[in-house]
Amino acid sequence: MAAAGAISVWISTSTPKKITAFNSKSRISYPVKLSRNGIYPLSTFEKNGQHEQNFTIKAAASSSVGSAEYTEEPATKVKFQRSLSLPGCSTSLSLLGTGYREKIFAIIGVKVYAAGLYVNDSVFSRLDAWRGRSAADIQQDPSLFNKIFEADLEKSLLIVLVRDIDGKTFWDALDEAISPRIKSPTADDKSALSTFRGVFQGKPLKKETSIFLTWIDPTKMLVSLSFDGMPSLVDATIESPNVASALFDIFLGDDPVSPTLKASVTKGLEATLK
Repeated sequence: MAAAGAISVWISTSTPKKITAFNSKSRISYPVKLSRNGIYPLSTFEKNGQHEQNFTIKAAASSSVGSAEYTEEPATKVKFQRSLSLPGCSTSLSLLGTGYREKIFAIIGVKVYAAGLYVNDSVFSRLDAWRGRSAADIQQDPSLFNKIFEADLEKSLLIVLVRDIDGKTFWDALDEAISPRIKSPTADDKSALSTFRGVFQGKPLKKETSIFLTWIDPTKMLVSLSFDGMPSLVDATIESPNVASALFDIFLGDDPVSPTLKASVTKGLEATLK
């Protein structure tokens, strides 16, 4: 279904729980579930002990229906769209793999977020040297991931929080991983890190908050936060090759913070490069 539409219908029922609505002309029935907060009913009145209400039924857009549009990260149950169009990108990006980040507290593993890597499909035409190789071979070859990073094509990491966390805590954990990867930070690196930090400082990041880290090229990265669906703007532009490279290495380098994400991306590459 290409776009959302609306159908005005009247319903009559003696229960507020679940009803069947009928289009007054064609008598087509539609299952409808009432909500307590009254978002859906446009008007209500009682007649002969029954509740009659006028509803507008909206047809969902294609991006919100059908499991074929999504891939579920199994450990967190977070659903990732298989294709994304993001601010600052010239074309849509395709999902290559998903995983999750886990922190250990008092020997107990706590899942913090799910993550998905999206790439411009044109990158695969630059990976012919790895065609036909197994996932195990791909995972052990850092040159392939370097090739993906160095490609002058958009890539994006989508992080979806699975618990509440304050922005400072999130940034501190990220900075803890970035800083050791930049041995001698330049003035540009320090400025970029300050800008990066400012995106999260003072913000309560609730469960289901989405954080988009998008590499436009190896020197430039865009950061977008969304608290409800897809982002509409870019919150910060990070212009530092060292910071951009360090962040990519955090997730797809030799010692990734999410081994499950790298393993999933590796399997995605194996399947694509058959």
